[in-house]
Amino acid sequence: MAPVGRMGLWLGVLALLGAFLFVNAPGLVQGAYAWYYRGQVGRLPPYAGPLGGRVLVLAPHPDDEVLAAGGLIQRVLASGGEVYIAWMTLGDGFQWDAALLDRTLRPRPEDLRQLAQRRLGEAQEAARRLGVPPDHLFFLGYPDRGLLAMFLENFYIPYHSKATLLDRVAYSGTFHPEAPYTGAAWEADLRAILDQVRPEVVVAPAPEDAHRDHRATAYMALRLLGERGWLSRLRFYMVHGGLEWPLPKGLHPGLYLEPPPRGRHLAWERLDLSPGEVATKQEALRAHRSQIALLGRFMEAFVRKNELFAPPP
Repeated sequence: MAPVGRMGLWLGVLALLGAFLFVNAPGLVQGAYAWYYRGQVGRLPPYAGPLGGRVLVLAPHPDDEVLAAGGLIQRVLASGGEVYIAWMTLGDGFQWDAALLDRTLRPRPEDLRQLAQRRLGEAQEAARRLGVPPDHLFFLGYPDRGLLAMFLENFYIPYHSKATLLDRVAYSGTFHPEAPYTGAAWEADLRAILDQVRPEVVVAPAPEDAHRDHRATAYMALRLLGERGWLSRLRFYMVHGGLEWPLPKGLHPGLYLEPPPRGRHLAWERLDLSPGEVATKQEALRAHRSQIALLGRFMEAFVRKNELFAPPP
């Protein structure tokens, strides 16, 4: 057989082997990815965003603020800056969570509404543990798993949540009670928050995130910051990064957090955390008790010795 023919044969065999492993041994592929990229984290440039000014964290759900930026929040406050957090939803569409907490196979709409109020309180406690003042917190109360529909399809006609049967903000302690579930209302609320805070940095999900609420929040952030000429102030984070990221699951505070597979092309910057910052992040995460009960090992995997942020491409 000619050399070129043998090379083609071996390449074909390797391709088939790779496909077999990906389909039949995904844990091996995921573990190999984590091992390789974790070794590259130390070479990433340090976080370049300002730490002494006003930082606004946009969180699609209660707990995203701690998972992605619990260390950054502490660092900004310790540097004399101010931190503000805006939660887009209260997680009222997470039916598995309501089922576990209420010990029922079919949670009712009122169960999910109660879950939303519970998660609002947990977010307040998490923010307190991080040191963020209560008057720096904004709860918008829009529908969990409904943000992308509001952005793309229900910009003017209210979205109707199948989980809660609501079509407007109905929770106490929210930024704009009775606001309709429309993209226009959501946009107006975020504009008002940007006008009030005037942030030097806005921390938001990356558009590549696998969760639809995270993608929608990214799109809205890009839209509003773009129209103000503030895109240089934006820093992305990721929570749902693909390939079971981050691995290993559970608490591993001595490991680096590696770039997520869905966002490995982004220009990630590394924020190294002190042991004290890691410990406080873990305590803030524990305030989200309703989520820890179901997703504890996934959430603990974000308690690492660094966090990752990326400017827009």
